[in-house]
Amino acid sequence: MDDNPTITRLPAALPELQTAAHAAGFTMSCDTRTGSLLATLAATRPGGRILELGTGVGEGTAWLLSGMSETATLVTVELKDSVQDVARRHLGGDGRVTFVSADAGRWLEEYDGAPFDLVFADTWPGKFTHLDRALELVAPGGTYLIDDLTPTPGRPEGHEEAVTDLLAALEDRPGFRTTRLAWSSGLLIAVRVTGSVS
Repeated sequence: MDDNPTITRLPAALPELQTAAHAAGFTMSCDTRTGSLLATLAATRPGGRILELGTGVGEGTAWLLSGMSETATLVTVELKDSVQDVARRHLGGDGRVTFVSADAGRWLEEYDGAPFDLVFADTWPGKFTHLDRALELVAPGGTYLIDDLTPTPGRPEGHEEAVTDLLAALEDRPGFRTTRLAWSSGLLIAVRVTGSVS
């Protein structure tokens, strides 16, 4: 089996978003394999509530939307207006998505709404900072996904140490079942469990 297949079911807006990312010098978008997984996970939540921390130019957002049902909703949070504006231009016509321009850490601290069925933390807050709060927002049976865990040139200083600390914090975490995936950019998927038998 080839775990690096050619993925043919791409979101319609993806080529334009990739072109815009290249033009803006934005290199932090999720890759196609992570995107395909996002669409698959979103598809498991018909009518679900989804949270994305770190919109970027919207490539991950497009993947999530491509897998979502018509009644599912997505909240996506981004600090930098200049990159999120790209996502708004290409995806803003989809009524299922709400764009929030805010520091994701502050947003997590202040959010007082319902939990989410899927949380994709694609920025430092919700992953390397504010982890406990992000996990609190995962609904029972819900999924938490993080990427960019593999050391790669161009990662911020301290990234590798932050990943080590993060993985230690998530291993055997009460209330969650986690799996590391040495795949794509390095992923971890966790599901909030309730009343499970060990």
